[in-house]
Amino acid sequence: MTPIGGLGEIGRNMTCFEFEGKILIVDCGVLFPEERQPGVDLILPDFSPIVNRLDDVVGVMLTHGHEDHIGAVPYLLRLRADIPVIGSRLTLALTQAKLQEHGIVPVTILVAEGDHEQVGPFALEFISVNHSIPDSLAVAITTPGGTVLHTGDFKLDQLPLDGRLTDLAEFGRLGREGIDLLLVDSTNADVPGFTPHERAIRPVLDHVIRRAPRRVIVASFSSHVHRVQQVLDSAGDNGRRVTFLGRSMVRNMGIAIRLGYLHPPEGVLVDFKRSGGIPGNEMVYMTTGSQGEPMAVLSRMVSREHEIVVGPGDTVIMASSLIPGNESAIYRIIDGLTKLGAHVVHKGNALVHVSGHASAGSLLFVYNIAKPRNVLPVHGEFRHLSANAELAIETGVPAENVFIGEDGIVLDIRNGRVTQVGQLDIGYVFVDGSTVGEITEADLKDRRILAQEGFISVIVVVEVATGVVLVGPEIHAKGFAEDDSVFDEVKPLIIAALAEAARNDVRDMHALSQIVRRVVGRWVSSTFHRQPMIVPLVIEA
Repeated sequence: MTPIGGLGEIGRNMTCFEFEGKILIVDCGVLFPEERQPGVDLILPDFSPIVNRLDDVVGVMLTHGHEDHIGAVPYLLRLRADIPVIGSRLTLALTQAKLQEHGIVPVTILVAEGDHEQVGPFALEFISVNHSIPDSLAVAITTPGGTVLHTGDFKLDQLPLDGRLTDLAEFGRLGREGIDLLLVDSTNADVPGFTPHERAIRPVLDHVIRRAPRRVIVASFSSHVHRVQQVLDSAGDNGRRVTFLGRSMVRNMGIAIRLGYLHPPEGVLVDFKRSGGIPGNEMVYMTTGSQGEPMAVLSRMVSREHEIVVGPGDTVIMASSLIPGNESAIYRIIDGLTKLGAHVVHKGNALVHVSGHASAGSLLFVYNIAKPRNVLPVHGEFRHLSANAELAIETGVPAENVFIGEDGIVLDIRNGRVTQVGQLDIGYVFVDGSTVGEITEADLKDRRILAQEGFISVIVVVEVATGVVLVGPEIHAKGFAEDDSVFDEVKPLIIAALAEAARNDVRDMHALSQIVRRVVGRWVSSTFHRQPMIVPLVIEA
């Protein structure tokens, strides 16, 4: 068993199980870029461990329909389009809509809680779990080598909106039969107590919407069906209409309505094109952009690039979590909305979001019920994995049987015993526009330098034999407050260095370019205390 995404990060969840030469994949999601990754659209799991073995893949099982679990499926199926995709009704519908945009028609296997499916040498059993999206599943994977239970993302909401509980009884039955390895959601492992019910936010939504003098704009994840249901119900009870904004929100909620997972009250839902004639104090706009994504609707409202012009009297509800790494972008959105005069309600000042992940108290319940022989915490940054491991040990799992790993850890399961037998070198695969995997960390470093330090170009024409500069040096800078004339001081240094190189019989153009780079770099560093990107061009006369 090898997780190639989802350990030490919140996103790009993907785990490979291998038995008798066949591979089963559980989840295939994306990670969203941070500010230190400029220009990157998405980050994919590293498919390199399986790219030469795609014919051995018997299926990809999706635990639920969030982007960090299904977003990379199109990129996997580009490599082999007929890999069977296994999932629940809503999960498959969301995945198929995503694949349609890539021109891929998948082979699908529809499953539900209580179902059993034989996929190659893997016997799969699907178990209901409660999460922030309907139709979420845990999966028990059994082979002659042992039984693994993968919880997927889950929480123990005892009052779920859809009446669908996490099936702890089934966890207990599997535990009595013997769970050799438990893979456990770690996102909230460092949060004490129990995760609040989703229903807990409804009174707050009612209070905010009722008191709002003008329009209400609610930002949430585009797949958070339960949250959208609560907004629809609250809007209906307070005499307001709702319209969906954002391509993914419109698409996903359309699917949820069509399949019967979302139930808009009669007459509440209205198309955006018709909403213009409705008074602002009768409207709620359900939109994307809760994580500060630059191209999402909420960001475009802040930058005045959207039809809806936010202003005094408007109320904006940020009804989502704060994903690690997105803090700066989210607070920038909140500040921008406040500057425009809007009243912003967010997790920091009101109960407008509850997590979809089990907190420490709930995880203790799961450990005590499932009684696993071995544990691998998954889905979380290192502090989350570590906290989850401590919980497992507190419930009696031997410390040597609890594994805290990084992406690429290879575990061998044999007769109830789990051992680490390897560590693969797993990297990031960046999607940048239409390119996949071509952007490297070195490219991102260059982008960061350009953004933070600026750019200097130097053009020199030299007579190689003598080292005499015939034209230049011409120096131009971008990202410097100073005029290009400030570089007059360094030009004699460049001329002298090239003359010295000629005396030392240096004739290679690349070597002369590097001499120019070093001279300019040292001078800029000592004069301005900056390290810009320097691009020298030495031309032979």
